[in-house]
Amino acid sequence: MPFYSVIILVGIVIFSFIGPFIYTVDPLFLNSHTILLPPSTSHWFGTDRLGRDLLARLMEGGQVSLIIGFSSALISTLIGLLYGISAALLRGGFDKVFIIIVDLFLTFPTLFLLLTLVSYVNASILVLVLIISVTGWMGTARLIRSESFAISSKPFIRILHIGNVHPLKIMLKYYAPLLAPIVLVSFTFGVGGAILAESGLSFLGLGIVAPQMSWGSILSGGKEVIDIAWWVSFFPGLMIFIVTFSLMNISNALQAKMNQKEIH
Repeated sequence: MPFYSVIILVGIVIFSFIGPFIYTVDPLFLNSHTILLPPSTSHWFGTDRLGRDLLARLMEGGQVSLIIGFSSALISTLIGLLYGISAALLRGGFDKVFIIIVDLFLTFPTLFLLLTLVSYVNASILVLVLIISVTGWMGTARLIRSESFAISSKPFIRILHIGNVHPLKIMLKYYAPLLAPIVLVSFTFGVGGAILAESGLSFLGLGIVAPQMSWGSILSGGKEVIDIAWWVSFFPGLMIFIVTFSLMNISNALQAKMNQKEIH
């Protein structure tokens, strides 16, 4: 199952980034004669209420959704990794501040925190990546912190401290490789969460602004005509589901392998 999920995920990436070079229809082209046409041989996924080809828009929107998803997950995972290791490595006052900050962030529901931050700025790809990253690192950091405390009790880490090895070198050379499986699981979960977060914001009208598009904004554009044109909302929703479901399968498989290693 994880193998097929990886193949599907690679297929979606190819669809989004290489597809536009093969299927060269302009996703922004307006045509009053092709408004809300159902899927057919001329428009495989149908058209929207402005006569734009939905397949071309899904390819273009997929680029934005995947860039935001992977970039946000990468940044939030790196923040969580560095912050979590630092809390276990430095301890004392730094660890207490870490706990206070993480608990403070977790006090607020993530969705409301996202809505609050987005409402004060004009949404763009960069802004959404930064906002989703800022609101998504806490879970990874807490997990990394707990694992880092276990690593810090190992004899070779104590020897490194006695030898006055630089903390940054200890973090990157000794902690990071041991934490790699956990980081990979957190990253895959983070990608799915970031894509869903972006889609939710775009669906509410607070995400990507036209003429840019994402799967979430395309889905939002179809909610007003869902009674007469199901395909406008169905296909972007299907893409979001396929990507997040595949990522969850990969994450579960990685987690299962980690648990097997711990047992043995």
